[in-house]
Amino acid sequence: MDIALPEDAACWRETARRFAQEELIPNEIEAEMNNGLIAPDKRAHHQRLALELGFSRMDVPKAHGGLELGMTGQVAVWEQLGRVTNGLCWCFCEPQQWMFEACTPDQLQRYVLPLMRGERHDCYAITEAEPGSQEVINTTATRCPGGYRVNGEKWYVTGANFADFMWLQARLDSGASALLLVDMDSPGLEIVRTPLFSHTFASHHPIYRLADVVVPDGNRVGSDGAGLHYMRSWFRHERMMIAARCCGAAARLIEEAHAFAQGRMLDGEPLSSKQAIQFMLADSVTELWAARLMTYEAASAHDQGADLKSLHGRCSMVKLYASEMANRVADRAVQIFGGRGYMRENVAERFFRELRVDRIWEGTSEIQRLIIAGHLNRRGLRDM
Repeated sequence: MDIALPEDAACWRETARRFAQEELIPNEIEAEMNNGLIAPDKRAHHQRLALELGFSRMDVPKAHGGLELGMTGQVAVWEQLGRVTNGLCWCFCEPQQWMFEACTPDQLQRYVLPLMRGERHDCYAITEAEPGSQEVINTTATRCPGGYRVNGEKWYVTGANFADFMWLQARLDSGASALLLVDMDSPGLEIVRTPLFSHTFASHHPIYRLADVVVPDGNRVGSDGAGLHYMRSWFRHERMMIAARCCGAAARLIEEAHAFAQGRMLDGEPLSSKQAIQFMLADSVTELWAARLMTYEAASAHDQGADLKSLHGRCSMVKLYASEMANRVADRAVQIFGGRGYMRENVAERFFRELRVDRIWEGTSEIQRLIIAGHLNRRGLRDM
């Protein structure tokens, strides 16, 4: 099922695959049985190695010491990292190209470039209690001397327990959106609670309340009203990488389920000889192939500079299809493993829980369908 990639992307794919297979996957059971945690020296080793390999510099412009890797290369990396459970691949921060368009030189020096070097960690405070996946922001940023006074509540701030600052989206008095850099030690920023989720990750998703948090002018990203534009760039990137990770997860599930079915004997024959099992594996392989073709086509369109609105639609389509595909594959894998597939030590059981959220975060499947249908209504099938 190989897809022909440019030489540099193919090299990155192999680098990421070795990192996932040799460094991360052997620690999955330890993480699963210890609330997502592994030994601190192992986590530090993973972060150090990820930085050395250049993963944190993939989307950074060369002018700032980055690799300026194309979207195809980044997808190739995240597809392989997606083979790993328990969020172990989240061992590095990844500045995105839009940050270098949006941030001032001072913001780059204080916040973004330290991310690339592993000196700081960030999180995104976008979601709120009421609007869900809709682009409605109730958190307010009111002008005050020297900056903004922020009030509101943010839900599911992924990775906040490791972060020292957040990218926060708020609504200005004018009703426009603003993007602000908020330090985690800011007075008035407090954790409401840290919910437990189905997956077993060391990175948590707390709920935060902001009560008269003062953010200086120097921490406003871009002009007033530009926050939504930058967040859409973030959403496009994240939706692509979710699709990539889902493809990696599905590939590993198929490989593991197939290997088990070949070695499991039933009535003197391998389980893989049974038609019911063959159908489940055949459907899984076919859907994975389709998802990979979609994902890499969308990545190539990015690299070729396709129309931005077209890219936005493509990202929604690949996120929708790949995330739902991976969930179907995980369900079949659990069924093939039988009782073993319901054990937490089994990769199918972990992915069965972990992949479910990919149909929710960065825009639910239903939101993606609305985006896709909107593109069809406005542009027609040919121009999508």
